[in-house]
Amino acid sequence: QVQLAESGGGSVQAGSSLRLSCAASGHTFRNSVVGWFRQAPGKEREFVASISKFGGIVFYAETVQGRFVISRDDAKNTLYLQMNNLDPDDTAVYYCAARPVTAAQVSNRENEYDQWGHGTQVTVSS
Repeated sequence: QVQLAESGGGSVQAGSSLRLSCAASGHTFRNSVVGWFRQAPGKEREFVASISKFGGIVFYAETVQGRFVISRDDAKNTLYLQMNNLDPDDTAVYYCAARPVTAAQVSNRENEYDQWGHGTQVTVSS
């Protein structure tokens, strides 16, 4: 199993950038497909981005395509989410998540991830 801890959230103005980090402990991080999800107030958690083992394949929600960049540094056991041109609609708690090591594909399905961090708050004001 892998334990996940997000950081880097904060309160920013629209149009700003933030970089979220997700530090992973445990030996399975580099063998896991990982991703980011978010949950806005009063809404269900939704997919943001996913990245394959070794980082060769990335997959984004349409709402963040072109503005957010997911990446991973397996040497540091860390997942990143660079968020640019932030909009108030991006306000949410952001979670990183990992799929089981047997999973090979990136995925936007929440129920296909079995390890979750506790989340970090991102607030974007207009």
